[in-house]
Amino acid sequence: MTIDQDKLGALLNGFVADLGATIAAGNVVVGHRLGLYRHLADQPADAEELARRSGTDPRYVAEWLRGQAAGGYVSYDPVSAQFSLTEEQAFALADPLGVLYLPGAFVLALGALRAESQITDAFRTGSGMGWHEHHEDVFAGCEMFFRPGYIANLASSWIPALDGVEEKLAAGGRVADVGCGHGASTILLAQAYPKATIQGSDYHKASLDTARKRAAEAGVADRVHFENASAQMFSGTGYDLVATFDCLHDMGDPVGAARHIRQALDADGTWLIVEPLAGDTVADNLNPVGRVYYSFSTFLCLPNARSQSGGYALGAQAGDAAIRQVAEQAGFSRFRRAADTPFNAVYEARP
Repeated sequence: MTIDQDKLGALLNGFVADLGATIAAGNVVVGHRLGLYRHLADQPADAEELARRSGTDPRYVAEWLRGQAAGGYVSYDPVSAQFSLTEEQAFALADPLGVLYLPGAFVLALGALRAESQITDAFRTGSGMGWHEHHEDVFAGCEMFFRPGYIANLASSWIPALDGVEEKLAAGGRVADVGCGHGASTILLAQAYPKATIQGSDYHKASLDTARKRAAEAGVADRVHFENASAQMFSGTGYDLVATFDCLHDMGDPVGAARHIRQALDADGTWLIVEPLAGDTVADNLNPVGRVYYSFSTFLCLPNARSQSGGYALGAQAGDAAIRQVAEQAGFSRFRRAADTPFNAVYEARP
């Protein structure tokens, strides 16, 4: 066997980057839980000062800061021996309620990885693993991962991109948010359209308990109702808008869900489908974003679909053609991509 040293070196460089990123994920979550990024965003500090601000141990903080600086998440000034966050680092790491919060993705990833032994067994047996069977960090991390994108885009660009929907909601329309999880999208819709009534539904009861609490805290509980129901069984008809945010590809029976959505819509209603951005072929998705989604899908989306009846397992990189096919099989006559972001494709389906 002849080894090409340049190719081996490139592989090892990638390995070092991946190994560093893997263990650094835990450090990012530590920084999230202890508020280290938030405290460092206030002003530069050495380990002693940051530990004092955050109520933590300075020796641990010193090691954490050095690793974060090596990874580019924290800045270091060798003259003053102090660490700081640039405006960009603070924007992405220090505000859990902002339009970008990177630590949430790592909470989700580490939560998903807790199921490694179950997923390994699923490879052997072909069985599934339901969303509800995962660690609670999966549910919290999923909200933190997706909510910033919804804050940045839902009311400002996604709803306006739909034909006539913004006007209906502003006038007091009816909305069903299917697969709502912790209710981030549901609450944002209620806040953006105070005359509208919103029903969120999810099959995971524990997530709905959190959603109800969040709605009360946001002051919209009088206009938001949450129902413990699957996408094929949620109640109500005559909706002006039914929305599925980043969940259709997780379902074992997306066509059944789509048929139920069509029946629940008003004759002139709209189905808003937000899905991970993807091309239609494997080759189209062999890029860093595709890698993220395929990897999450292996641990979360595919096992959840395989745990349900219906025979589908779209995965997180389904692409336009696969989503269109689901809509058309369910009887929708109009389908288009209405908007997109670097991470999401936004579709409009009409009866």
